[in-house]
Amino acid sequence: MARRARETSGTGIYHVMLRGINRQNIFEDEEDYLRFAELLFMMAFPTNDSGKPLPPRCFFYAYCLMTNHVHLLIKEASESLSAVIKRIGVSYAQYYNKKYIHFGHLFQDRFKSEPVNDYAYFFTLLRYIHQNPMAAGLTKDVARYRWSSWSEYEQTGNGIQTICSTKPVLSRMPLNDLRELVNDPLPKNTLILDFDSGSNMKTDDELRSFLFSSFGLKHPIDLQFYSRDSMNDILRKAKEYGGSIRQISRLTGISFTIVRNA
Repeated sequence: MARRARETSGTGIYHVMLRGINRQNIFEDEEDYLRFAELLFMMAFPTNDSGKPLPPRCFFYAYCLMTNHVHLLIKEASESLSAVIKRIGVSYAQYYNKKYIHFGHLFQDRFKSEPVNDYAYFFTLLRYIHQNPMAAGLTKDVARYRWSSWSEYEQTGNGIQTICSTKPVLSRMPLNDLRELVNDPLPKNTLILDFDSGSNMKTDDELRSFLFSSFGLKHPIDLQFYSRDSMNDILRKAKEYGGSIRQISRLTGISFTIVRNA
């Protein structure tokens, strides 16, 4: 079966996640984190062989490097999202495999991405990405985690070259307000791109049965013909039941963005 095409962002901005295959660690020591950060810098500030600056391949608004995965808030520029992520993934895998005499794939088969089409979700993701270390129990304070972009907003320095385009963000929200927002924990039921199905997620057959028994939908795709209010109500209940956003989108044919925002 052919892979489903990635949903395109109208803004060119995406939330991206790269994860180690079988959840394996992709960072073992400080040198590894610094090498990955260097690759991000090279995407945002590329040069030719003579050191002459080239047009940015992309722009970053946020990043967080965790032990076995990476979150990026990225905007396409002179290269496509897939081309940029491929450059990063291939370069880092070559570095890692040589250093640790590792064979085979380093990253999960295909990186995950979702479009970011409005500022409300943009700032939700900015919070989510910087709060990742807190959610994992690695720190109690966003500012204390070295391997994220928050120090670029605070301009405190973390020994990493400046990677992110912070000015466009701060032009929409002053630093004091952004600091308060980023340090306010997101509700646990906040819906962000789901990478795992989790123990409470339902199978396709279970979700189909739920939609039929609860709403009389013989075929999930029939939901497309409901009024927007009724559709959103059913989508919310399907998510509460345990359907993932991507699963619901796939079964109903309704776009990921509409399902997520319902």
